[in-house]
Amino acid sequence: MTALRHFLDLDRIETKTLREILADAASLKSGANGRDSMPLGGRVLAMIFEKPSTRTRVSFEVAMLQLGGQAIRLTPEDTQLGRGETLADTARVLSRLVDGIMIRAARHQSLIELAEHAEVPVINGLTDRSHPCQLLADIMTFEEHRGPIAGRIVAWSGDGNNVANSWIHAAVRFGFELRLACPNSLSPSPEVMAWAHDQGGRVTVTADARAAVARADCVVTDTWVSMGADAGDNRRKLLAPYQVNDALMACADADALFMHCLPAHRGEEVTDAVIDGPRSVVWDEAANRLHSQKGILNWCLG
Repeated sequence: MTALRHFLDLDRIETKTLREILADAASLKSGANGRDSMPLGGRVLAMIFEKPSTRTRVSFEVAMLQLGGQAIRLTPEDTQLGRGETLADTARVLSRLVDGIMIRAARHQSLIELAEHAEVPVINGLTDRSHPCQLLADIMTFEEHRGPIAGRIVAWSGDGNNVANSWIHAAVRFGFELRLACPNSLSPSPEVMAWAHDQGGRVTVTADARAAVARADCVVTDTWVSMGADAGDNRRKLLAPYQVNDALMACADADALFMHCLPAHRGEEVTDAVIDGPRSVVWDEAANRLHSQKGILNWCLG
C-alpha cells in the first residue's frame, strides 16, 4: 500500500520533494500545464477550521475549484466536533467520504491526532506550532522577485511564534541563513532550534533587531498577538523595539524585500510606510498562497 502523503511540517519533507512541489506550483501559475488542466477532477477536500481564516480558506477553496475538485468547510459549530466527537473519530469518518483533509488547528496535537487516524492525506493549514503552507508561498514569492533563496540572508523581527518556527524549518530545507530577533521571553521553540542546529542550519537568535537585519535580503515579521497569546500592554512593550519601520529597514540590504503573512496590525509590528512601500511583497505572498497550495494539493491528492 502506498504511504499517505501528509503535508504536516517542512521538517518532515525532504528538500527535493519541496522543490518539486514549488516547481509544480510555478508551472500551474504560469499556465504551462495547460489552462484546462484539472488534475483533481472529482476530488473533495474537507477543511476543518478551529480558528477563523481569510487567506487559508479562500486560497484552498479556489485552488480546489481551479484544479477541478471541491472543498467543504467544516467548523466545530456546525459539526459533531463541537459536541464532543473526537478528532480521531472524525478522521475515520471523513476518510470514507473525502479525498483529503486540511485543518487549521488551535493546537498542533490536533493535527497530529487527525493524521494518525486518517486514511487520506492531511494538510497543516496552521497550528500553534507551525505554518508550512505559508512558508512555501513565501519561498515562491522571494524567488520570483530575487532568484534562488539559497545562500541569502533572511531576518525575522518580533515574536518567535509558529510562523517563525516554519521559517526555521525552511532555512534548513532551502539553504539560507536565518537570523531571528526576539525578546528573550518570546524566543522560538527550543525544540525547533535544536533540530535546525542538528541539521547544520545557519539559524541564530538575538535580542538585537538591528544586528539581525544588518545586510539582510529579506525582513519578515508577524502580528504580535495571535493563536490565543496574551494581548496585554506588557507584551506590546516587549515587542515595541522589534517593529519593522523605515529605520529598521535601512539596516537591511538596499534591495531587501519586506514580508508579512497577514493579517497585519498596522502601527504595531509594521508601519504603513513599510507595508505599503516599494520593498513590500505582502500582496504577492497572499496571492501565492493559491499557487503554492495547488502544488501541495497536487502532491497530496494527485
